[in-house]
Amino acid sequence: MKNVIFIHGLESSGQGFKGQLFKKTIPGCLTPDFEPFNPSISYRDLLTKRMLQLESILNKKNKWIIIGSSFGGLMAALYCCNFPEKVSRLILLAPLLAVPELDPKDFEKIKVPVIIFHGRNDSIVSLKAQKARAEKIFKNLTYNIVEDDHMLHSTVVKLKWRKLIK
Repeated sequence: MKNVIFIHGLESSGQGFKGQLFKKTIPGCLTPDFEPFNPSISYRDLLTKRMLQLESILNKKNKWIIIGSSFGGLMAALYCCNFPEKVSRLILLAPLLAVPELDPKDFEKIKVPVIIFHGRNDSIVSLKAQKARAEKIFKNLTYNIVEDDHMLHSTVVKLKWRKLIK
């Protein structure tokens, strides 16, 4: 069995639509709940708390396949930048990448295979900015622009997840 984890977005949980989908379609996929979003906590403090939680889970095993959605995509990318030897593949769904914490000048270009799905109609996370950042960070990148919005509900149900994580 592969080590697969789903990292939910900012205001979601591991029990949301995508978390439930991955539990059903990917045997053994972890879908933990990270520190809940609270508007009174700064974005940076929340990211720090969530990254500590993520590291405590992922540092126990190697060769993770990480699926990250939106803010969870940022977390996945940051983890991979810091611990590339522990990651075998990233699958990012409308990831938030164009932020100061993920400055390409701060990291070596990542060789881990990365597959991104981003909705052409995403009104939450700018497709253009994220794609430009992804191209600067990831050496082995497949960027898929799909006819969907930020939630990517219609896209994620159509994807062949077992093939993506092989």
